[in-house]
Amino acid sequence: MSVATLAVSVLGSVLPGTRSNRLLILIYHRVHAHADAMFPRELTAQRFDWQMELLRRHCAPLSLREGVSRLRAGSLPSRAVAVTFDDGYADNALVALPILKRHKVPATFFVSTGFLDGGCMWNDILIESLRRTSGVSVDLSALGLGVEALGSAAQKGELAGRALRAVKHLHPQERLRRVSELSQSLAVALPRDLMMTTPQIRELAADGMEIGAHTVDHPILRSLSLEEAREEIAGGRAALEKITGHRVTSFAYPNGRPGDDYTRRDRDLVESMGFEQAVSTTRGVAHQKSDFYQLPRFTPWDRSPDRWLGRLLLAFGEKR
Repeated sequence: MSVATLAVSVLGSVLPGTRSNRLLILIYHRVHAHADAMFPRELTAQRFDWQMELLRRHCAPLSLREGVSRLRAGSLPSRAVAVTFDDGYADNALVALPILKRHKVPATFFVSTGFLDGGCMWNDILIESLRRTSGVSVDLSALGLGVEALGSAAQKGELAGRALRAVKHLHPQERLRRVSELSQSLAVALPRDLMMTTPQIRELAADGMEIGAHTVDHPILRSLSLEEAREEIAGGRAALEKITGHRVTSFAYPNGRPGDDYTRRDRDLVESMGFEQAVSTTRGVAHQKSDFYQLPRFTPWDRSPDRWLGRLLLAFGEKR
């Protein structure tokens, strides 16, 4: 094994497999080619590579669509795992896809279609504005903070986190207005290559990866009217089906915390629109009594192979 030690391999052999019919759904967002100075703990290609190597060696990776289908049928293999990605970042295709293919791990990519082909999500407008400014301070009064000092890249990352939390639950249009005005006031050039292109989505589908819906503009669904929520969900799915030529049957709620980010209204809407399954960001492992329109997802945060694998395998034994 290239990265994990012999102890890791032994650990994977002796830990229990799974309680009857359990599906562990992993959630990812970005896979950086190299460490990000603003967010040094975010996932890199090196770490993702040994994670997928461990999955292939010690688990049974399935696409979300197949995993949920077999969960319903009661035919899951031991240690069944589904890998999922949210949002549609370009590094999913450029960095993660080659690693997934090398280790023969299928994955499901939930894509917010409004940012394809050169777009920038509201959170990235904020992050990149702070990253790219050369100023020594910034006025974030419009975001609910104040005049903040700009220090190291890591300090910028901490400030970005606080600012993101301050405006996350505003109506999407108001949220976008505020971060766009900040970007304009700092006179920075935003990146045009953060999100995937239409050809990259087609490449993922052609390589056997599942493409799932994640709305158009990644809004907090509970902040929208019922019709606005319907338009966001239906519009994203229609765009992806046109790009791939395949039916889209899986959905991921933006942000994904029940009650905070979406409500029972939104869950019922997704089911009524004909999706076969939907995923949240509630921690846990899916079983046959789970709500198939609020499936839990969990990814170990450990940075060493032995701890990561151990926490992942132990998650199969959780009751929730």
